[in-house]
Amino acid sequence: MAETEASLLRQFPLLLPQNRAKTVYEGFISAQGRDFHLKILLPKDLQLRNARLLCSWQLKAILNGYHHVVQQRMQHSPDLTSFLVELKMVLEVALKNKKELYVLPPPPQFYSSLIEEIGTLGWDKLVYVDTCFSTIKLKAEDASGREHLITVKLKAKYPAESPDCIVDFPVSFSVSWTPQSSLISIHSQFLAALESLKAFWDVMDEIDEKTWVLEPEKPTRSATARRIALGTNASINIEVDPRHPTMLPECCFLGADHVVKPLGIRLSRNIHLWDPENSLLQNLKDVLEIDFPAHAILEKSDFSMDCGICYAYQLDGAIPDQVCDNSQCGQPFHQICLYEWLRGLLTSRQSFNVIFGECPYCSKVSKLLITFHKMCLAFSNIF
Repeated sequence: MAETEASLLRQFPLLLPQNRAKTVYEGFISAQGRDFHLKILLPKDLQLRNARLLCSWQLKAILNGYHHVVQQRMQHSPDLTSFLVELKMVLEVALKNKKELYVLPPPPQFYSSLIEEIGTLGWDKLVYVDTCFSTIKLKAEDASGREHLITVKLKAKYPAESPDCIVDFPVSFSVSWTPQSSLISIHSQFLAALESLKAFWDVMDEIDEKTWVLEPEKPTRSATARRIALGTNASINIEVDPRHPTMLPECCFLGADHVVKPLGIRLSRNIHLWDPENSLLQNLKDVLEIDFPAHAILEKSDFSMDCGICYAYQLDGAIPDQVCDNSQCGQPFHQICLYEWLRGLLTSRQSFNVIFGECPYCSKVSKLLITFHKMCLAFSNIF
C-alpha cells in the first residue's frame, strides 16, 4: 500500500488525499504544460469501478466525446495510479485533437496604431470594425458618386504582414504592401482602382437604367455580363471587357431563329460602324438597328414566359432562353430542360453535338445544338 501511495505521489504530486481514509483525492493533473483541476471520490473498499470523477468545466469540455473511454478505463484499471496514467494519456490525445493553441492577443500598440490610422483616414470612411479589430470595412466614392466597400482582414503580424483585401471588382485587386504601409495606403490604392474602373461601371449602369436586363436580376459591381431583352422571347447576352468597356463585347443572341438571325446579319454588316468614342449601348443600337425595350415601354410579362417543360421561370438561376422557331408556337424552354426532354424521346437522334427531336408543344421537328464547354444550347427549326 505504501509503495502504491509513493508511486501516486511521485507521478501526480499535485493530487493529494483529503481525508485519513484516502477515499477523496483532489488536486491537478498535468498534460501538455497545462494543469487541470479534478476530484476523485472512492468508495470505502477503494474499488475504482464504483468511484466518481469530478472535473472542472475546462477539463470536462476537453474530455467531451471521451467519456466512454474514461469510464471504461475506470472500470478496468487495477488501482488509482494506473487509472490516472491512462487518464493523462486520454487527456493528451484530446488536447492534440482539439488543437487548443492559446493565441496571445495583440499588444496595446496594435489597437492604438489602428485607431490612429482610422482617425487620419477619417472616421466617415469607416463602415464596420469587429470587436477584435481583425476585420475592417471602409467605403469610398468613385467620380460618378457610386459608393464602394473594401473589406480588410488584418493578420496577426500586421503591419509586418500584408492584410487580405476583399472588393466587388470585375478584375483582380492586389495591394502593394510594405511593413510601413497602413490603412491609408490601402484606401488610396482602392481609390485608384475605382478610378480605373469608372468607365466600365458607367457603361454597365447605362445598360441597367435604359434597357430591360433579364439576367442577372440584381447585378453586382463585379458582374461583366448582361442578358438584355430584345422583345418577346428574344434577348442578347453580352460580355463586357472591364478594361475596354466601349469596345465591341462578346455577343450571343438567344431566341427563335427567325428573330435572331436577322440581328446577327445586321451585326456582321454594320460592325464597321462601331465607334469606341460612343457608349456601348449607343453602338449596339446603331449596329443592330434597333431600340431596346425599356421598363417604361414593356412589362416583364410581355417578353418573359415560364419554361414549357418545368413550368418555372427560374431554374438554378437560369431563365428560359431557348424558343421554338415555329412562329405559331414560340414556346420558350430552359436549355437543360429542352436537352433532357429531347434526349428522353425515342424518336430523337443525335449526331455529334446536335440532337434532332420534336418540339414538346407543336411537335415540329427541331434540332438542338449543344456546346458542352458552356452548356449553351441553340434551338432552331429544320426546313
